[in-house]
Amino acid sequence: MAAAHALAPDAPFLIVSNAGSGSKDAREARQQIEAVLSAAHRPHEFLLIDNPGELSSVAKKAADAAVRSDGAIVVAGGDGTINAVVQAVLPTRRPLGIIPQGTFNYSSRAHGIPLDATEATNALLTARLKPVQVGMVNDRAFLVNASLGLYPELLQDREEYKRQYGRRRSVAMWAGLKTLLREHRQLLVEVEHEQGSETLFTPSIFVGNNALQLEQVGIEEAEDVKRQRLAAVIVEPVGTLELLWLGVRGMLGQLGEDERIRNFPFRSMTVRLLSGAKKRGIKVAVDGEILWCKQPLTFHVAEHPLSLLTPATAQ
Repeated sequence: MAAAHALAPDAPFLIVSNAGSGSKDAREARQQIEAVLSAAHRPHEFLLIDNPGELSSVAKKAADAAVRSDGAIVVAGGDGTINAVVQAVLPTRRPLGIIPQGTFNYSSRAHGIPLDATEATNALLTARLKPVQVGMVNDRAFLVNASLGLYPELLQDREEYKRQYGRRRSVAMWAGLKTLLREHRQLLVEVEHEQGSETLFTPSIFVGNNALQLEQVGIEEAEDVKRQRLAAVIVEPVGTLELLWLGVRGMLGQLGEDERIRNFPFRSMTVRLLSGAKKRGIKVAVDGEILWCKQPLTFHVAEHPLSLLTPATAQ
């Protein structure tokens, strides 16, 4: 991809923020962002999300405003919120900045964006534009991953536990363990990609687009997602104890070494569910959000990259 370029120093920031939720952390982050931008005399506007149902419309409003003002969209949130904003931003080709406020923040950490709100906002003032690969599943964009089978179930359980016990990594890990202890059905799917076509049973198909996440669990295709490819990870049919062991190997960064895991890079892959509730589509997890997608599922790299604002000091 092309080298990074700078954003105009007076380009306005249209900031999509979850601060309207009323949480203390969100309010404090917004105050920190406001303080930095006001001190720098940088034009900016907050577009607040009062409830999750407004996220897409607020993101579209911000993207439209950025087009009119020749500005940049900034999203303050976690990977799921970032994903919704990317959906609106990608067609406009306008720059996107990130102020991370999530649990894992893979979209930010992979590109050297500070996790502290004040530091991340300061970095935006001198940021460079970096073209970043975007994955697609049908017409839905993703920066981190998309998956079907076990992983969407794990995410649903994780969100329920977070609502009850708080948005901490320890809660997310405990929820994941509880999910793995349950019995899981095997999906019968047909998979087509550059290397051929096959029909197989699997509890989960995972498609990665974030080198940092793939490196952490030990998938060697992490390098491929830097070269306009996505990484497929398919789990062989296994029982509960074997799933737990795979989870442990993932935490140890050894998942790709396990013989029950198949992983390969691809440019385009089509998945068809051959059993189950095909009429209502397939449940898919996209950057931490659960969607129902029509069959077949087509995974590929987006035609155009995202223009991401990254710290001038980042590689």
